[in-house]
Amino acid sequence: MTAMTSAATSDRPGPGARSSRRLTADARRRQLFDVALMLFAEHGYSATTMDDIAEAAGVTKPLVYQHFDSKRALYLELLDVFSYEMIDRIVQATAAAEGPRQQVEFGFAGYFELMVDNENAFRLLYGRDAPDDPELGAALHRVEEAIAEAIDPLIAADLDPEHRLLLAHAVVGMAEGASRHWLDSHRGISIISDVQAVSNNSDGETDTPDRKSEAARLAAQLADFAWAGLRQVHRI
Repeated sequence: MTAMTSAATSDRPGPGARSSRRLTADARRRQLFDVALMLFAEHGYSATTMDDIAEAAGVTKPLVYQHFDSKRALYLELLDVFSYEMIDRIVQATAAAEGPRQQVEFGFAGYFELMVDNENAFRLLYGRDAPDDPELGAALHRVEEAIAEAIDPLIAADLDPEHRLLLAHAVVGMAEGASRHWLDSHRGISIISDVQAVSNNSDGETDTPDRKSEAARLAAQLADFAWAGLRQVHRI
């Protein structure tokens, strides 16, 4: 389980408290990842400070700086972890497919399962409060590029490389647009769940059958649309 989806909260106090037990360095780092992700998703990058992260984690700000040089470094590392996890989900999902049509649907399923499992990570990437910063904007763009490059070889068509990569970016755009719509319609729900999870010292996971079926429904709907176009594509 990655730092984006696992939470070391077994001995974590509620927001504003001070930790009475020491965590290992690795557990503390995972905790700070989880807290920062929740705050960035809820308030945006610009409005979140290292003081906010320290207070929500129940630690001092110097301790946060022991793990991360700056808020920028923390944010960039979150993007890197999220990018790796998304690509891993897509690659693992498509590997089980028995044909091109199923590969398209399984790829979308891996993508949307990650979204419903970890909405905050998606809000970090696709949130309306994206940081107005050239370096951070470029980092967000690199995530999208990495996803498109992972999808590129999955497009089974006799196309030149530039054409195939263009279609891969189009598929990413479809998934991004659908995920933005879904996240907007669920705004507030995941934040409430996260706050309750922290208060109850749980790991924040909400992997219920309803959420699994929601991911499958989204994948099937988008796969129908994407496959209708991909199966007709030809070299130009």
